Amino acid sequence: EMLGRVLCTVLFMGALPSLAEVSQGHISVVLLGATGDLAKKYLWQGLFQLYMDQVSSGHSFTFHGAALTALEPGQRLMFDVLKKLACPPDESPNRCAVLKDQFLKLSQYHQLKTAENYTVLNREIETLLRQEGLKEAGRIFYFSVPPFAYTEIARHINSSCRPPPGAWLRVVLEKPFGHDLASAQQLAAELSSFFREEEMYRVDHYLGKQAVAHILPFRDQNRQFLDPIWNRHHVERVEIVLKETVDAKGRTSFYEQYGVIRDVLQNHLTEALMFLTMELPANVSRAEEVLQCKLQAFQSLQGLEKNSVVLGQYQAYASQVQEELQKAQDYVSTTPTFAGVLIHSDNLRWEGIPFLLTSGKALDERVGYVRVLFKNRAYCIQSETLRDAGHSQCRAKQIIFYIGHGALNTPAVLVSRNLFRPVMPEDGWREAVGQPDLHIFGQPLSDYYVYTPVKEREAYSVLISNIYHGRKDFFITTENLLASWRFWTPLLDSISHQPLRLYPGGVENQHLLDFEMVGGEVAFTLAEPVELLNPNRLMPSDYRTIQSKFRQSPLVSAWSEELISQLASDIEKTASRTVAHSGQFHLALSGGSSPVVLFQRLARHHYAFPWKHTHIWLVDERCVPLTDTESNFFSVHNHLLQSVRVPYFNVHPMPVHLNQRLCVEEDRGTELYAKEIVALVANASFDLVLLGMGTDGHTASLFPRSEHGLEGAQTVVLTESPVKPHQRMSLSLSLINRAKQVFVLVLGKGKHDITTLISRVGHEPRKWPISGVSPSSGQLVWYVDYEALLG
Repeated sequence: EMLGRVLCTVLFMGALPSLAEVSQGHISVVLLGATGDLAKKYLWQGLFQLYMDQVSSGHSFTFHGAALTALEPGQRLMFDVLKKLACPPDESPNRCAVLKDQFLKLSQYHQLKTAENYTVLNREIETLLRQEGLKEAGRIFYFSVPPFAYTEIARHINSSCRPPPGAWLRVVLEKPFGHDLASAQQLAAELSSFFREEEMYRVDHYLGKQAVAHILPFRDQNRQFLDPIWNRHHVERVEIVLKETVDAKGRTSFYEQYGVIRDVLQNHLTEALMFLTMELPANVSRAEEVLQCKLQAFQSLQGLEKNSVVLGQYQAYASQVQEELQKAQDYVSTTPTFAGVLIHSDNLRWEGIPFLLTSGKALDERVGYVRVLFKNRAYCIQSETLRDAGHSQCRAKQIIFYIGHGALNTPAVLVSRNLFRPVMPEDGWREAVGQPDLHIFGQPLSDYYVYTPVKEREAYSVLISNIYHGRKDFFITTENLLASWRFWTPLLDSISHQPLRLYPGGVENQHLLDFEMVGGEVAFTLAEPVELLNPNRLMPSDYRTIQSKFRQSPLVSAWSEELISQLASDIEKTASRTVAHSGQFHLALSGGSSPVVLFQRLARHHYAFPWKHTHIWLVDERCVPLTDTESNFFSVHNHLLQSVRVPYFNVHPMPVHLNQRLCVEEDRGTELYAKEIVALVANASFDLVLLGMGTDGHTASLFPRSEHGLEGAQTVVLTESPVKPHQRMSLSLSLINRAKQVFVLVLGKGKHDITTLISRVGHEPRKWPISGVSPSSGQLVWYVDYEALLG
């Protein structure tokens, strides 16, 4: 009866057929955490907006608020919120009053604490539908609760609160979705045991922001203009920015666990990045196509290194943490409240274009935007005063998706007039006029075509509407979530103890957080002021580079960054000297993780390196295709070769993949490589061999007690690794020891124990292959960082 009265009142129709004939089905919306902050601020208002929008759609609704609070106090708290719900300004007061009254009547509170509570809720929904003669269309469960509660709630819903066959289930999940890749995988696995992928809607509320949500439609509707210029030949750089004036006060328990990268960059800003960089599907309305293109965009992102990011923390944060979390006075937080990250894509469209993602708390203004800045190749002969300002080709060319706040204080899309007049949907966006004195990115507003929403909508209202319509492309799939964490987790691990730049907050920050791109890396433009430094914190400059002996050979030791810089310089000097003497330089490189930062340093900082006269050889290789990410050659190619100009015929990968099979002895790959070395390298004596050292004392792919390569005259051998992939190809000790110079690079605290052990043992290559490295007529130099050397 209640549902019948509500539908009749709202439709304002005279004679209605029976309710069961009118309704397309009934939808039950269950809001878990119905009395929490998010529900109070956004979710109830979003659900009321859904009801206002869809009340005449033919669906009937009930809204079930749920929490752990007992029935009476919970009911009181919830209805206090519902009474404050507001209608949009363009809604007539009479209709608003009727709809609000009906919404309150359709809403009820439940205590959901035990399995029995969920069974009772299910019974109530079924009874209501039976009494009204309604068919069930589906159920929405909105999890506005902490993620640690997800699994238990999911279990209860799955076991006793699913709709019957023929009706859909949509489960809405709020971030954070894990803390890193491992925790995200665990949470995803737990949820997938209760819900199918199509039933889960992970919310990133930034996808409901009107400017962000319009990036893909804008690209689609303006293909004719963007197709020629949406690429590396025309785009100079892209900035994706979210600045906040508020600090983390009152939220430090959350912030200490997550920090700015996990809170904002890994999700909100990364999603905007995907909308910009993904290839456009043929149909942007097809969720499956959009999600697949997003996943491909993720897979083309280059991995992040420590030097891809600058980090800061506002000064008052430490004392706020001490106060709110009862930490000791000497507690030092390593949680960043500011981050600027430089990202590159390997996609051919975006190769070499810098994408800057920036966010922070306690900054000078509150604003969010996505800015695509185009290269300007024009030279204008006319004096600046005589130019047509708006259409002058010498003015900056940019497209800006203005998320909100800031100078405009509204969502907007801005396109420079000297680019093109964009196609915009008239029912959703209108051209804005006025504010002639306002400047955006140094240009008067009159230099842009400016469009603002016809009707501003709160992000959660947009997303709740998309949940109702089943638009999955506005939500984060499991596959895309894990792709994002797979991209961000290595950086998060590497910076967990990185020093942070302290900043005072607000306008006092001045230029302290400005950063610049240098050789594929980012760094603050200003040196850190002494007065902001923690006087007790030791900095790398407080240590001097140690130069002494290790196993009777020269030792160079420093902090890893300084050590890599020194090693790269030493390799360049050796190369230049060798080329001047003999015309060419033969360099043999090891695989593994340690040399990656060295390769990047050589590629980005050593422009005088004689690459044109350098031959690149591999010290060892895993028996996988060279295009496999496990391949050592793949790593050398990705981090070095594709960035420098080594002649094609001077690159010598190991022949592990012959006759469509891997490292089969009959294919004689080792003999082929040995012959190539003899043919090109005088006396088979490399000018420089770069080695690493494993925690078991192995070097190259020569492992303790290897049957081949540790003894005898054979130069290239097949070996077995104790870890996957097991099969390897490697230079032998006898060939390595013919080199004119051998540099051994050892990095990280994890190598401290083996470094200490190797410093004490003699020549025992069968136990510790690295101890067998002893050039017969060349020089051995050890490059060991402080963490490996001193622990």
